[in-house]
Amino acid sequence: MGKKAAVIMPQTRDFLQQMGEQIKLARLRRKLPSALVAERAGISRQTLTAIEKGASTVSIGSYAAALHALNGMDKDLLLVAKDDELGRKLQDIGLLMKKRAPKTYSKD
Repeated sequence: MGKKAAVIMPQTRDFLQQMGEQIKLARLRRKLPSALVAERAGISRQTLTAIEKGASTVSIGSYAAALHALNGMDKDLLLVAKDDELGRKLQDIGLLMKKRAPKTYSKD
């Protein structure tokens, strides 16, 4: 039985394509050939090409390796979901809801 493919929403596909383009531009600004970046990242040139096209079939680890090969740009991945506005709002709503104190029983 084959692996089930992840469903990629159109907006996410656009984000991946934009990220791939940014990775490609970073490589070109550094004047690094794709073969060298792929070698440093430990991936094939075909995988790097797929990354630069924003392919959703490439693992996040390969994206991270390519970013690392571009002089440590992988640290930018720490910014992903750093400020979770929706999560914080949901958490605050839960804190504001009136809750009863738990019943305590003393066993003497």
